[in-house]
Order: sequence, then structure tokens, then C-alpha cells
Amino acid sequence: MNALRNKVQLIGNIGQQPDIKTFDNGRKMARLSLVTNERRKNAAGELITEATWHTLTVWGNTVRIVEDYVNKGREILIEGKLVNRSYVDKDGNKRYTTEIHVNELLLLGSANR
Repeated sequence: MNALRNKVQLIGNIGQQPDIKTFDNGRKMARLSLVTNERRKNAAGELITEATWHTLTVWGNTVRIVEDYVNKGREILIEGKLVNRSYVDKDGNKRYTTEIHVNELLLLGSANR
């Protein structure tokens, strides 16, 4: 039951080409944006779509899958955990961000999107 405390599962589409970084020790990291869409009816009965953007961080062997198969528009399913962190921007302001550290990634849909 402990594994359910901070668990995120999402299906969505990649918003832009993944950003792959290689560090001095050879370790790789991929940063991606994922959009999920929720369709619902508004008060007037019209069907509307609301998009929510998520920042994903991928480490380890899963980065190879991202490098080889994940492109802008590709539909994927991810499982991971929410991570909050802070940083100082170039103007010296402290910023906060929430991202998803991906543990599992499953390719969905067509690779030709």
C-alpha cells in the first residue's frame, strides 16, 4: 500500500521533441512535456476540451526508449511520482516547480504522428 502514496499515471501526447542531456559521468536524463486532454460539457451543454501540461523527467535505461521512439505528438502512457523542487532563475528569483519522475513508459498509438 505504501507504493500508492505518491503515484501518477497519465496518458497523453508529447508536446515537443524531448530534451536529452548527457552528464560528465555518462548518465543521461530526458525532459519532456506531456499534454493530457479532458473533455466535458460546459454549462451551455457544449463539449469543450481542457488541456493540462505536465513536465516529465526520465532517467536511466528508459532514456534510450525516449531517444529512439518518442517524438512530438506521440501518445504515451507514463507511471511515476510527483516531485517538487525549487531553483533560482537567472534574475535571482526563487522559483518552484512540480514535475513527474517517470518510472515506466509505454508507447501507444502510431510512431508516425
